[in-house]
Amino acid sequence: MDGSPAESPEPIEAYWMTSSAARLVLASASPRRRQLLSVLGIPFEAIELDLDETARPDEAPGDLACRLAVAKARAGAVRCPAALVLGADTVVELAGESLGKPGSAPDAVDMLDRLRGRAHRVVTAVALAHADEPGAEIEVASRVATAEVWMRDYTEHEIRAYVASGDPYDKAGGYAIQHPTFRPVSRIVGCFLTVVGLPLPEVCELLRSAGVFGPRVDANALEAACPGCIDSSVLLRHLSRPP
Repeated sequence: MDGSPAESPEPIEAYWMTSSAARLVLASASPRRRQLLSVLGIPFEAIELDLDETARPDEAPGDLACRLAVAKARAGAVRCPAALVLGADTVVELAGESLGKPGSAPDAVDMLDRLRGRAHRVVTAVALAHADEPGAEIEVASRVATAEVWMRDYTEHEIRAYVASGDPYDKAGGYAIQHPTFRPVSRIVGCFLTVVGLPLPEVCELLRSAGVFGPRVDANALEAACPGCIDSSVLLRHLSRPP
């Protein structure tokens, strides 16, 4: 991702009600998060950050996700003064252990083998940061969403074929729930978008609290990003302007 605008320029001020920010920035290199944020219909820019995502000793998975989401939002706010900066981080928790992004093919194979046929929890934290001007205090708000996920009993051959595709390497736990051929998940309790990496209900809460409102969410775009979305009735009205 090169940091270019996510869509054609529009008068961003039309979406701001009470916020003093001039633009919205997504502090993420993830094409999935960029796609999901675009569903809200609000213009934004995307930037890539280089942060150490190593877990601290004895750091709980939820604490890790929240710390990294806040750190990304803060770092983005330093780089983009006067912008509202959205950061996000996803952690896969298996039996109390945080599974991050695999660093190699053996790591990916090991993660997927451990997850196979078992339940785990996915934690995604989102944070919104803003400073009125360079050097000013950065204000940050955050939300955390969780989902329970059950993996199917996929075969060793399926694991190795999926790892060979290169898809696991930028994903917590080494898998994408939405992958069209691997399809590793058999059941989920919670928001699908939490597992993908950007829970839009929580993002909408943060934006509204910052005084950002937008057009009505496009139902077709939402269905494409989150088939059968359990939160569609909420999302389709969440960013509408107050009466």
